Amino acid sequence: MNNELQNIEQPTVAPLTTAALAAAGEMTPLAAPAAAHEEQAAPLFSSEEAKDLRARWDGVQGAFVDEPRQAVEQADSLVAGAMKRLAEMFADERAKLEGQWDRGDDVSTEDLRLALRRYRSFFGRLLSV
Repeated sequence: MNNELQNIEQPTVAPLTTAALAAAGEMTPLAAPAAAHEEQAAPLFSSEEAKDLRARWDGVQGAFVDEPRQAVEQADSLVAGAMKRLAEMFADERAKLEGQWDRGDDVSTEDLRLALRRYRSFFGRLLSV
């Protein structure tokens, strides 16, 4: 009986993404392009920075067996540091965005449109955290 259960093929479930919702008609046409754009957002950390954070996390996990309390303290410190870095990156990005449109009255509608698109992408990254 147990072998029979193991041989039963499990259905494949696709992830429920905003693009899938748009394709299924579950999103308004105006939301679909924004959702597709958000899914292509750049990673929050550079590949080198992410690699370093993952390596540090692996070290924390490995240390748990011998020093559980110290490992949890290191995990807390690592998470706090990553959150601080994210806050710094987002603050810098927001300042750059504001600098692109906050030049007084001589900003074209096209510049404002591009700024809004960048804000949309930035906002999508914020929500993905």
